[in-house]
Amino acid sequence: MSTAFKGADILLPKDTDMNKWAVVACDQYTSEPEYWNRVEKYVGDNKSAYNLILPEVYLEQPGVDYRIDKIHRTMKEYLEKGIFEEYKDAMIYIERIQSDGRVRAGIIGSIDLEQYEYYKGSESQVRATEATVIERIPPRIKIRKGAPVELPHIMILIDDAKKRIIEPLADKKDEFTKLYDFDLMEGGGHITGWLLDKETEEIVVSHLEQFSKQEAFERRYGITGRQPLTYAMGDGNHSLATAKEFYETLKRTDPSADLSDHPARYALVELVNLHSPALEFEAIHRIVTEVNEDDLVKALTEKLALSDEESEQSFIIVQNGEEKKVFVHAPSSKLTVGSLQNFLDNYTKEFGGKTDYIHGAEVVKELSKKKNSIGFLLPDMGKNELFPTVIEDGALPRKTFSMGHAADKRFYVEARRIIK
Repeated sequence: MSTAFKGADILLPKDTDMNKWAVVACDQYTSEPEYWNRVEKYVGDNKSAYNLILPEVYLEQPGVDYRIDKIHRTMKEYLEKGIFEEYKDAMIYIERIQSDGRVRAGIIGSIDLEQYEYYKGSESQVRATEATVIERIPPRIKIRKGAPVELPHIMILIDDAKKRIIEPLADKKDEFTKLYDFDLMEGGGHITGWLLDKETEEIVVSHLEQFSKQEAFERRYGITGRQPLTYAMGDGNHSLATAKEFYETLKRTDPSADLSDHPARYALVELVNLHSPALEFEAIHRIVTEVNEDDLVKALTEKLALSDEESEQSFIIVQNGEEKKVFVHAPSSKLTVGSLQNFLDNYTKEFGGKTDYIHGAEVVKELSKKKNSIGFLLPDMGKNELFPTVIEDGALPRKTFSMGHAADKRFYVEARRIIK
């Protein structure tokens, strides 16, 4: 089987202050406009990826159409002025020192969108790990339409427990050409990138092709009769879904056109091993407001057969700041978060209420003290559960897990043309 990940024609700025060029993913700090105000002030009149993206904090604000037009104009200006160096059919090995000091290794390349589907139940080689919110795609399509280049913050995971694909590159990096090496703004740590030579790039592709084969997949997970899952979304789920929809729109617009080698068929991504010690999955907790807490707990107890008798799935109910651990005896998903989320979705749809997603346990405890509010603390998801669960259940419930803090998310560094 051909692998969905391969080299890309990668654009990097030249003669540029890279510390001011690279900015964090646009979907971070959405409730902290002061963060993006600092970035804008720090960048000033310098060339920067900030001028080529739309931070989502501005997505619902007046003037968004003007911002998008300005982004498109700036992209064209950067291309016309030749600020980019293009590396044809390239892969870049990167090492990101996170804010906690741990190193996350990855490879920049492209994903074939023909081998990716984001709908639940997909059996494509590349799959979403969380439910895709379709309503979030059209605003992003608007940005991508008319954009000559992409700067994605997509991180895709492989389940390489034996660490045979990405990790060996660390021992060879001094043999490669170093492309950049700089500190990231706003406490984002440090990043270094090396251009893989053609021989090493071919070795990576060969390993991934072997990794993608049916027999290798079945051996990894001890299952038969299912199509191989090789690549699972780690971050940037809606960014990749947008790239897919944009490409599919091009195909629908002109069904007779040959788009087999069109640049929009691919998306620029960072490939990361699920087993990197720098990756930690953190639970995202729930708070439900505008509900009768007692009625909700009664219905929840009946639906999931909750009791204090131990079972594989458990979570903590937080009511008026008080915590109670309960065990699930009638799960509707392989994961605790799935069982709870399925219930909450159905309950709030029928009886009203609003579910919010919270990262800190202390915040949940405080919010649960408010009238008509109740919280749920969920256990951290084990990394080893990700691929088997996606294979069995399909895409996980939204907000199942978080991979690290905002400052450690992917920064925009590389770009790629998406028009001919």
